Amino acid sequence: MQDTQEIIAFVGAGNMAVSLLRGLLETGVGADRLRAADPSPEQRARAEALGIATFADNQAAVRDADVVVLAVKPQVAGAVLGGVALGGHQLLVSIAAGIELASLARWSSPTQPIVRCMPNTPALVSAGMTALYASDSCAAGQRKLAEQLLAACGRVLWVEEEAALDAVTAVSGSGPAYFFYLMEAMVQAGQNLGLSEAQARQLTLQTAYGAALMTRDDDADPATLRRNVTSPGGTTAAALESLDAHDFTQTIQTALAAAADRSQELAREFGEEQ
Repeated sequence: MQDTQEIIAFVGAGNMAVSLLRGLLETGVGADRLRAADPSPEQRARAEALGIATFADNQAAVRDADVVVLAVKPQVAGAVLGGVALGGHQLLVSIAAGIELASLARWSSPTQPIVRCMPNTPALVSAGMTALYASDSCAAGQRKLAEQLLAACGRVLWVEEEAALDAVTAVSGSGPAYFFYLMEAMVQAGQNLGLSEAQARQLTLQTAYGAALMTRDDDADPATLRRNVTSPGGTTAAALESLDAHDFTQTIQTALAAAADRSQELAREFGEEQ
């Protein structure tokens, strides 16, 4: 987004918003093109430290913005969005988890250009994965702008149906926690086998990091990589056979289905409550 002339206003200056602001600055967007609004002086101070203009009043921040990023907790999204008057030309980019387009349009305008996004927490270290879905009223240029905005903190992809965002939530939105859970279990297992906590932690985290790097390329196939490190009758095979005996694959699939179902439930709850 280098040398962009669009003004981008963030409503909400929490962790994800600050990460996006930092990413935008690193890609060459001028601080004078960015602003953030938040009722919390502490949150505003974090944005101010980046050289960003901040506001306690949401309307003051969005008044002449080209892009408005809704970066608040989903429980308050309706009240916050309903309290600002958006112009029909302004692109609304929502990173409020679980809030559907229908609710966002009801709180803004039926014809409001909206891009709904599902980022994940690795965006905090510029390694995020974000899926996007645009309303019919979004122009091609606005879609590109939203894509460039979220790409400031990692990779992006578009989904063709809004319902797919529930699957995205299950796979990547909640996904980091699954890996943390696995690493937590591996650290404990290492201790059970006689390693110190520090040793087990270092071994586990560096192994997870290395494995992630090996699968980073788009043509990398996890199944092939797994087979490449699994010698018949070896130690890895013994561990994987134990996982299979405990229905590891089915357990993962069941867990992600539960996450997707809960995503649908929360979308209904958030929309109805507000």
